Amino acid sequence: MRLSRYFLPVLKETPKEAEITSHRFMLRAGMIRQQASGLYSWLPLGFKVLRKIEKIIEEEQNRSGAIQLLMPTIQSADLWRESGRYEAYGKEMLRIEDRHEREMLYGPTNEEMITDIFRTYVKSYKDLPLNLYHIQWKFRDEVRPRFGTMRAREFLMKDAYSFDLDQEGAVRSYHRMFVAYLRTFHRLGLTAIPMRADTGPIGGDLSHEFIVLADTGESEVFCHRDLLEKPIPSADTDFNADLSPIFEDWTSLYAATEEMVDMAEYESDVAEDKRVSARGIEVGHIFYFGTKYSEPMGAKVMGPDGKEVPVHMGSYGIGPSRLAAAIIEASHDENGIVWPVSVAPFEVTLINLKAGDAECDAANEKLYGQLNAAGIDALYDDRTTGAGQKFATSDLIGIPFQLIVGPRGLASGEVEIKHRKSGERETIGIEDAIARLKALIEPERRDTI
Repeated sequence: MRLSRYFLPVLKETPKEAEITSHRFMLRAGMIRQQASGLYSWLPLGFKVLRKIEKIIEEEQNRSGAIQLLMPTIQSADLWRESGRYEAYGKEMLRIEDRHEREMLYGPTNEEMITDIFRTYVKSYKDLPLNLYHIQWKFRDEVRPRFGTMRAREFLMKDAYSFDLDQEGAVRSYHRMFVAYLRTFHRLGLTAIPMRADTGPIGGDLSHEFIVLADTGESEVFCHRDLLEKPIPSADTDFNADLSPIFEDWTSLYAATEEMVDMAEYESDVAEDKRVSARGIEVGHIFYFGTKYSEPMGAKVMGPDGKEVPVHMGSYGIGPSRLAAAIIEASHDENGIVWPVSVAPFEVTLINLKAGDAECDAANEKLYGQLNAAGIDALYDDRTTGAGQKFATSDLIGIPFQLIVGPRGLASGEVEIKHRKSGERETIGIEDAIARLKALIEPERRDTI
């Protein structure tokens, strides 16, 4: 993409409404535009990041055996009355009527609708286990939307729902999602720690939040320091195998949110030099809730003994729009965002230090073509602005690598590569630049980690 033809409305000044780092940089980098309180348009740069996050989530959900579908944003109030949640959910639910005065709602979550789909089509235990997921916009009418997309009223959510014959099967499904989440967050460049958590309005008796440590986190969390360096399950993990050893290994070390922490237990179980007490950002939440929805809504299957039984269910959420902000909170410096390669809107910024100079333009055009041919997602800064502005823009929007081309370097057949994260610069022969960038980028794409 040529920057001269791209829509990138970067801002020099920080808007007054920006309260935290991610909100400030997302606005300044032209990623989002606030339309109303808690409602945002995703501009091209932000939308690219969002789609890359979605892609990684989809890949890991599919790898785990979950099957993707798509449900509507508007739901019938009647479904929620069946489960008993319509009145209980509270004012966060946006209740509406259509022209026929039928009561509807803008879905804050999808347990009822997916249960209705399941009960319509699945009748036998032979079709289990089953996990269905979608990525769809949700709406919760927050009393005080804040922190940009971190706590917005409208947000994008990946929600998956598992269906099993009994509790034993449901726990196996829970373990599959637990492992899938560990892999997902690692591929997104995040260290996310699973912690015992409150089930909230979803309900259930088994729940973990995945928490990224950050000073701007909404709540305090308590965990064992070794969880920050645990190895992540590999791409060849067999999701049909018993994953309880991985689950038990991760949950054997203390980790709890402030709602669930037992300070006496924490101080007893964790040596003082291993204690981590910090702020955290929730980036994922998984629940097992048994027959909470299947029982009242009649989602039953015929068991192997010929008797009908309600299925055991779980739900599993990740917020891609929230994740974009969480990644920035975890990875930035004073100059702007520092994207991991796996979700960066572009992998390389090609910076033409003297746009308009025939020799410089020709060299940059050749490199731009080579970058594209090599499968490297490149943003070509071909503007006729000064070098300082070009460097500042690339740093602000967080592109992992800069390929810097100017008349002085070209005279000696050299270009420069700058690493956004470390600030390291390396001078390299122009003929070797593409190969060097491929060597830097490909391991960081995390396609199969």
